[in-house]
Amino acid sequence: MPNPPTVADKSRSNASLRIDGARLLDRLDRLAEIGGGEGGGVTRMGFSDADLEGRAHVARRAAEAGLTTTVDAGGNLLIRRPGDHRRCARPPVLIGSHLDTVADGGRLDGAYGVIAALEVLQTLHEAGAETDHETIAIGFANEEGALFPQPFWGSMVLAGRLDALPSEPEDYAGKPLRDALSRAGGDLSQLKTATWAPGSLTAYLELHVEQGPVLERLGRTIGVVESITGRIHMSVQLHGRAGHAGTTPMEGRRDPLVVAASLVGAVQRLATEENLCRVATVGRMEVLPNSPNTIPDSVRLDIDLRDSDPARLDAAEGTVRKTLADLARVGNVRATIESAVRSAPVHTDPVVRDTIAASATELGFSQETLPSGAGHDAQVVADIAPVGMIFVPSIDGVSHVPVERTAPDDLVAGAEVLLRTVLNL
Repeated sequence: MPNPPTVADKSRSNASLRIDGARLLDRLDRLAEIGGGEGGGVTRMGFSDADLEGRAHVARRAAEAGLTTTVDAGGNLLIRRPGDHRRCARPPVLIGSHLDTVADGGRLDGAYGVIAALEVLQTLHEAGAETDHETIAIGFANEEGALFPQPFWGSMVLAGRLDALPSEPEDYAGKPLRDALSRAGGDLSQLKTATWAPGSLTAYLELHVEQGPVLERLGRTIGVVESITGRIHMSVQLHGRAGHAGTTPMEGRRDPLVVAASLVGAVQRLATEENLCRVATVGRMEVLPNSPNTIPDSVRLDIDLRDSDPARLDAAEGTVRKTLADLARVGNVRATIESAVRSAPVHTDPVVRDTIAASATELGFSQETLPSGAGHDAQVVADIAPVGMIFVPSIDGVSHVPVERTAPDDLVAGAEVLLRTVLNL
């Protein structure tokens, strides 16, 4: 009778595994058609009809591959290999990203990580590969917060940050998340069932396009992420008094848009002149009634502050709050401000980071260690598990826009490194 395969035998067998690059690229193309616009952008905002269609599309591809899919109470899509993994020696390895996009965003941000995770799982399944941990692919729900202003929703639920979430979330128009979450297969009343305890995962791996220019400028194929930026997202409401643009004298006006304009400039100066944070952005503004011959009644705007130092972020937030109070007093408008999202800077796990680097070296890919200037689900999952991130180059360093692109060979290379890292862990 032949001897059973040893760990070394399994390792040699697994080392020959490769993902199907053509299938990966085709699946990315097919997914981009869902929510795709004429200009090449993709709009699948979290829990929108297009997002639900995209999630269902990925679930069908997984089922066709012989994999099983479930949706947890938070709306996260989970893909597993069939069979009993309860006897695995170690906790699962979770791999993935998110499927939702910003409005008219790119075709790769988030989606690439999920489709690559599906390819890794299908490759393992087709080869009958054995590992000492289960590998689970995940498509996190509503990472962007583009429609429902609760970004990182799915990963926050998974990591147990339930107290930081509103009890009855709404979208920007006041429509409840409860109904949209139910259509996605989730259940707002059962979020606790979707949380994972600390130590319940061996690691979480996220493959992503860089969204910046570093790898392309250096000519590197793989980025090994060492840290993920911290972020504070604040929502500001300004309430003044509407009036006729022609008959209301300038003196005595209570114009919230004038205050908002001054605030936008002050936010910019936080990063450009005061050096209180690495970047500062006002990326969204609503003006009511938004009429060309009417003094506005109210303005809502969103502020995004990012830095790798939590103390600097706190200082920047404090400056924004004081500046807003001063501007509102001078402009005689009423102002409210709340921190909708607070994400602390996170360092990736050194063991996972070294495993990613070693995997890239084994495959012959050049690499660079670098920080991430964008936020990712990984920084939330870091609450409960070691995390690692793999970057591939972004052409011209752009993302969140229709021209977001990465060379096909680099997309395949990133998926290969993800597979090898899963095996090497």
